Amino acid sequence: MSVTGQERAHLRFALAVHRAAAGAGNACYSPYSAASALGLVTSAARGVTAEEAAALLAGSVEGAAEQAGMLREAAELTPRAGQEEPVLEVSNTLWAWDGLALKRDFLTELASWPSGGVAGAPFVEDPEAARAAINADVAKATRELIPELLPQGTVGEDTVATLVNALYLRVAWTYPFREAETADSDFHAPSGTRRVPMMRQSERLSYAERHGWRLVSLPAVGDVEAVVLLPDGELAEQESTMDEDLLADLLSAKRGAMVNLSLPRLSLDVRTGLKPVLRSLGVHTMFTPEADFGGLTDDPRLLVSDVLHQAVLRLDEAGLEGAAATAVAMRLVSMPVGEPVTVTVDRPFLLLVRHSGTGAVYFLARVVEP
Repeated sequence: MSVTGQERAHLRFALAVHRAAAGAGNACYSPYSAASALGLVTSAARGVTAEEAAALLAGSVEGAAEQAGMLREAAELTPRAGQEEPVLEVSNTLWAWDGLALKRDFLTELASWPSGGVAGAPFVEDPEAARAAINADVAKATRELIPELLPQGTVGEDTVATLVNALYLRVAWTYPFREAETADSDFHAPSGTRRVPMMRQSERLSYAERHGWRLVSLPAVGDVEAVVLLPDGELAEQESTMDEDLLADLLSAKRGAMVNLSLPRLSLDVRTGLKPVLRSLGVHTMFTPEADFGGLTDDPRLLVSDVLHQAVLRLDEAGLEGAAATAVAMRLVSMPVGEPVTVTVDRPFLLLVRHSGTGAVYFLARVVEP
């Protein structure tokens, strides 16, 4: 299946943020959550403030609006008869101070997003109570996988609003790994070879091999798939040349094949400060006094003070579980087929968890030290 232009734009966003945020070791974030939060910011913004965010998301304000439709569609998983029920919960909440006058049109737009709504928070009167309320809501939405999205000190008396996207996903593999087959094996990390629990199976899976990469797609219930991207050489070198065109070509090339797969069990939990990442990718104005959030409120003093993100991703023999949340804190400037192929994932690799129907990427991870 070929990759659509909309999906290609989403892959470009996913890879751009990954490259800017990942560092050298393990990395994990949710392009879906980050794109949802940034999409709502785009809806709340006007002029250059909106254009910069939309350019990163999808190339244009119009493209960002179209991508929002894809994100909405990917928030619904369709179980098939006889399969375990998939669990996907997505929420989009504007936490707002009572003294901030909100525009009806933005609230209508917010309500059209998955579980979109407004909640009151005493930011100015009691910042710690506001922080606690947001953290408790995110913890509930993510099944306690993210108990404290906002660390102490991230909500101040000048904070008046926070846009929060939260995501929880739990799905079973279509072809579960047998626990009896899991055994410690070598994984060749940059720090040296180490022993890790390696899951094994032989199944007919989607497979592709080109551009110096091998791709294996593990199907899960609800049209979710985990896509392993294993480079022929060093990940650090080949990852630098990965772009949306190469990735789209790999995804379009996958075909059914018998695969003898060995894959490490995973458990990742990564916090990412997205403010410097977004600024490095051309999103500047929303963080300055020149920010225009005229779609959200008539108060001209509003700007984004920080963008915080956390992602948790776990893979085991039964399936995958993941949670992610993104918080955009806002403050006032001033107050008032053939032979089987064998794929042994025993060295650093990339991993996508995506909605196969729309191409929305729920998680993008680099695994260096499983």
